[in-house]
Order: sequence, then C-alpha cells, then structure tokens
Amino acid sequence: MKASLTGLALAALIAGAASAQDTKVAIGISGWTGFAPLTLAKEAGIFKKHGLDVTIRKIPQASRHLAIQSGDIQCAATTVETWVVWNANGVATKQIFQLDKSYGADGMAVRNNIGSIKELKGKTIAASPPGTAPYFTLAWFLKKNGLTVRDVTVVNLEPGPAAQAFVAGQNDAAMTYEPYLSTIRNAPQSGKIIATTLDYPMIMDTFGCTPKFLDENPKAAKALADGYFEAIEMINKEQAKAYEIMGADVKQTGEAFGNSAKYLRWQDREANKKFFQAEFEQFSNEAADLLLEVGIIKSKPDLKTIVDTRFIQ
Repeated sequence: MKASLTGLALAALIAGAASAQDTKVAIGISGWTGFAPLTLAKEAGIFKKHGLDVTIRKIPQASRHLAIQSGDIQCAATTVETWVVWNANGVATKQIFQLDKSYGADGMAVRNNIGSIKELKGKTIAASPPGTAPYFTLAWFLKKNGLTVRDVTVVNLEPGPAAQAFVAGQNDAAMTYEPYLSTIRNAPQSGKIIATTLDYPMIMDTFGCTPKFLDENPKAAKALADGYFEAIEMINKEQAKAYEIMGADVKQTGEAFGNSAKYLRWQDREANKKFFQAEFEQFSNEAADLLLEVGIIKSKPDLKTIVDTRFIQ
C-alpha cells in the first residue's frame, strides 16, 4: 500500500512539473465560426498536450490590437488585411498560419426593395468600425460596384448587434458574418442577403503573434500551429463531438454550428503551404491598396515582414 501511495505521489509530482512547464499564451478572438478550431484545441486538451497553457479571450476586432499592444494577449486571430492595418499603425505582429477562408460566411444584407449594391448610394449601413473585417468587406463590395464608403452612411455596430438591429427593422443594410448572418438568413421577411464572399472572395483569416513572443517562444508557436492542425483533424474524424464543443462556445447546438460552418473552409497544413506561396502576397497587396484608398492606413507596411511561415512546415 505504501509503495502504491509513493508511486501515486511521484506521478502527481511529475504531472505537476509538466504542468508548470506549459508555456502560457493568451489569444484574442471573436465568436466568428472560423476561429472555433482554436477553442476546440483548448477545450479538447489538444493545446495542453502540445505543452501550452492557453487562455482564449473574446475581444472585439476593433480593440484586439490594443490588447496586443498592452501585453494582455500575445497572439490573435483576425483577417489578413487587419494585420496590414495593425502593422501600418505601429502594432508589430506576424501571421504564422492560416485559419480559414470564407465561402459565403461573410455578407451584406439589404432590405427587400433594394435590387443591387449600387442602389445603396445615400443609404445607411451597419458595420463594425474602420480597421475591422466587416468595414473592409463593405469597402470591397462597394468598390466592386463603383461606390466608396463616402457614398453611404455607416453606423458602427458589431456583427451580432448589426444582424439583430437589421432583423428589428433598423438601417437599410448590414454587414455581418456567421453565425450572425444566419439570423438574417432565417428572417427573410426582414430583408435578403445581396452579396457574400461567394460573390466576392476576400475574407481569409490568419493567426499571428507579436515578434517578441515568437522570438522567445518558437517551440510554443510551432505547438500553436500543430495544435490547430490537429483540431482540424479532429473535426474531420469526430465531427459531431467537435461541433458540439465549438457550438457550445457561441451558445449554438452542434447542428446549428454545423450549419454555420457550411459557409467556410478551415485550412489544413497543406492548404496553408499553398496559400503562403503566392495568394497571400497578391491579396495583401490589393488589400493594402484599398486600405490606403479609403484612409484606413497612411502608408503601406513591408508585407514580407508581417508573416513568418516556418511554423507550418
């Protein structure tokens, strides 16, 4: 009995020592469906297995860079063009792997009497503040239809409230994303979705960290990438269980979460390698030009300095 207890005590000490060695990292995200595998990696113990002590914080995109700048978080998930904005405005960060691509998960809703995006001139549109993905999506959609953000009145509402306000009859249009876009999909009497990223493929999310964190914790950065890719594998192998875990985080059933997930594609390791070979630079350049045009940034950062792809190998 004594030997057994000694063995248990030793095991507890070893487990405690291993736990103490886990690298602490705080990550800022939103409730966007595309970021959910990060939550899965944490809740299913995948990050822990890779030697990480992860804290995930829900922080609006408009203030996520402030949390990085203050040191409250070391890493974040956001859209590719947002990293351009952050770096152009002095918040040094590097993207290390791609999370997802939107396939209809981001969109613009309009009232039923509006027949085209061009008809939005002079109208009121709900969207997150400048420097966020919904605002950038609005600028992109308008530009592709001969308009600019100066041709409309933008009311700043985050994606969830924007969808709720639209369904309640407020504003002529709204920019939002899943799972909130489905609120509008399920309320056709309030309006219609006139365009999504199926019409204009331009929303791609990546994960990144501060250069300081990456320099001091390269093994942890690799573990974050590996943990994410393992979460993607879990989704493929145990979809129902994974959807329940990810859905619970945004107060959805597994089934409802799966319906939202239909409108995006999570990107595995091979997809990451392909993306960073060419598409990343091409899109980042076009995005930076638009950001300059609408006054979100005043100068274009060196795009080669805001990415570090060694961790996806």
